[in-house]
Amino acid sequence: MVKRLIQLFGMAAGGMAGDFVHGLINAGTVWTDAAFGAMRQSGAYYTHVGLGALCGLAVATIFAGAAIRRMHEGAEWAASHPTGDLAAGSFGLMAGLAVSALLSPAVAGLSGAGVMVPAALTLFFGYMGLRIGLGKKEELAAAAESFWTVRKPQPAEETGRGFEEHKILDTSVIIDGRIADICKTGFIEGTLVIPEFVLEELQHIADSSDLLKRNRGRRGLDILNKIQKELDVKVLIYEGDFEEIGEVDSKLVKLAKALRGKVVTNDFNLNKVCELQGVSVLNINDLANAVKPVVLPGEEIVVQVIKDGKEHGQGVAYLDDGTMIVVEGGRDFIGTTMEVLVTSVLQTSAGRMIFAKPKLLEKAQ
Repeated sequence: MVKRLIQLFGMAAGGMAGDFVHGLINAGTVWTDAAFGAMRQSGAYYTHVGLGALCGLAVATIFAGAAIRRMHEGAEWAASHPTGDLAAGSFGLMAGLAVSALLSPAVAGLSGAGVMVPAALTLFFGYMGLRIGLGKKEELAAAAESFWTVRKPQPAEETGRGFEEHKILDTSVIIDGRIADICKTGFIEGTLVIPEFVLEELQHIADSSDLLKRNRGRRGLDILNKIQKELDVKVLIYEGDFEEIGEVDSKLVKLAKALRGKVVTNDFNLNKVCELQGVSVLNINDLANAVKPVVLPGEEIVVQVIKDGKEHGQGVAYLDDGTMIVVEGGRDFIGTTMEVLVTSVLQTSAGRMIFAKPKLLEKAQ
């Protein structure tokens, strides 16, 4: 059936070519309407058209097999590629054809070889649109998703948050695990976005030959499973990828820009990169430091000194939240629980440090 259609198309194209050739042969003749009608009914005209149709049929028959194979290959190619790729390519192709259609009237009056310019424009802009659409498929998918998220009807109290609904998780914060507890409390609103390239990185870590890395990767996968199945939070697996970018952190930044969302992390370097790129960040470590109990100089707390400090005579203790307490003269009390008096509090980028001295020494003075 397809071969017959190709042959019919070849005959029609050959006949039109014969008509064109007959016109070229008689180009020097001045035609009136009557003479033109007589030419149309002359034997030479039908001879040229018939020969053209036969030539077209022969050429179509010769190339029909190759054309059908190409069509099958094209269908198989389309079936083997993701729907997103096809949609992006189709969108780019239509945009290119629209541009060529807008420019065609400007070159429609050209003569001679210029009559081929509209066809050349159509081929050029169609191809360029197709390539650009395929190259920008991730951005187009992200833009479409953001558009529908904004257009989707929302309750009155949620209206206005728009793009900020997306919270994009990086690998480190998933492995850390505290994000699940934060989600459980309800402090994280909106949609948690888990990129597929982050899942792939977690899988590689979980398959590592190093025991520590393998355990960390498996812990991250367990945390994701808990978030999806046990917590009342919306999770979106983003299937796109930025193949031209190798680093996962750079992909996260680009995705956050495309979705106009926020990156959730506890990675110091990624935090800085996001700030430089103008991407909003939710840092779990900053949150943890912000909610630690406030300890002021002069307060008394009970601690257990567990090891030596860096300086001579110092002992080190920890609060339940992990805050380090440096106890002056605490070396002699290692392994004991005692009351200490806070002397100063130092806030650093790594966290909070508390300096104190034993209350027994204070009383002795």
